[in-house]
Amino acid sequence: MPTRKALSHIPGPPVPPIIGHTLAIAKDSYGTQQDYIRHYGPVYKTKMLGVWRVNLCGPDALEYVLLDKEKNFSSAGGWDALQRIYPGGLILQDFDGHRQNRRIMMAAFRANAIRDYRVRMEAIMQDLLVGWPEDTPFDFYSAIKNLTLRMGGAVFMGLPLDDSLAQKVNRAITDEIRASVTPIRWSIPFTPMWHGIRGRDFLRETFRSLIAARRETGGEDFFSQMCLAKDEDGIGWSEDEILNQFNLLIMAAHDTTATSLTVMMSALGTHPQWQQRLIDEVASLGDRELDDAALSRMVDTDKVFREALRLVPPVPFIPRKALRDFHWKGFDIPAGTSLALNPGVTMLSPELFSNPTEFDPDRFASDRLEDRIHRFAWTPFGGGAHKCLGMHFATMQVKLFVAVLLKRYKISLPQGAPKWNRMPIPKPKGGLPLVLGRH
Repeated sequence: MPTRKALSHIPGPPVPPIIGHTLAIAKDSYGTQQDYIRHYGPVYKTKMLGVWRVNLCGPDALEYVLLDKEKNFSSAGGWDALQRIYPGGLILQDFDGHRQNRRIMMAAFRANAIRDYRVRMEAIMQDLLVGWPEDTPFDFYSAIKNLTLRMGGAVFMGLPLDDSLAQKVNRAITDEIRASVTPIRWSIPFTPMWHGIRGRDFLRETFRSLIAARRETGGEDFFSQMCLAKDEDGIGWSEDEILNQFNLLIMAAHDTTATSLTVMMSALGTHPQWQQRLIDEVASLGDRELDDAALSRMVDTDKVFREALRLVPPVPFIPRKALRDFHWKGFDIPAGTSLALNPGVTMLSPELFSNPTEFDPDRFASDRLEDRIHRFAWTPFGGGAHKCLGMHFATMQVKLFVAVLLKRYKISLPQGAPKWNRMPIPKPKGGLPLVLGRH
């Protein structure tokens, strides 16, 4: 790993002793990064958690690194902090191995499987929303995290909603997520990492015991599909490979959806004209089945979802590691350098988006298309070989939730819109107090 001396030609802010830039970035990640860009340009270095990183900023950098035509940028090396909890997941693989496993994973996301997931999700959402309070404040963020976990147990794993095993699985997933973002990377008893490793082991043991039966009988849930998935050459996964891929998948699906829906509800609560547009859009669907044709008519909902992802992307920074020396924007960057891309800050750039900090879903309308100014201007799902496989599934899930919720309720925010912690996983400070009222 390059030393400070090896990166001495890269500009950057003064370095506080011991802690480096860790606290400054953790406290205000976007503001700090924007300030660094103004002072040092689109290529600069920082030191976080003892590691020197070179930040490559803007849509051109995203395109160059994520498309990676020379196979020089390792996702596995960038996300190495996840290795203990999610070993072998797609995000921790590169090049030919990644491509092979991605092809197998795509079988679980085939069109007819997605339709089955949609039917199951709509019914489950209806059941789960019955338990939400009316006309009294509750924390939407906590509620939606619980809903997505319970729904994940049913749709992703084929477990009954209230089954005791489902509850244990959900607890283990939560422990894994906390471990994946904790700054303490050692498994000291009763720390988040210790709990996360125990959760990982519990999940692996639990799902290993189910593989044989799922391979024999199949099922409509993701786990069953992954047990059976094969690429076009008939190649599937071993038991360990199934466990590795599934463990990462359920984490990514849960946290990103909960974040995006919280941003959307906050925006709708503070922009009543947009809430009414979505209520009217849902009403226009009538009582028809929420099939692909119905969801495709939810154009305004799609724009609100895209704007929520632009304003608060679930993955605001993307790490990579350089495998060989390379040259970018006038700088020679040595092999082994840890790199940080910043799609979250890029999507707030006034050079790409008009009034970028304002909530304005119509920027995605066909007569504006601000996201098309550069192919990497809007990148909440990443890009290149590692672009999120679940992008269309996530859009479907969000539209289903909005249709089920707004068909019955309007929302209000008794305390207004929250401020957001952007790192390590975006979450609203103090949650999102929300009130549901009947139309």
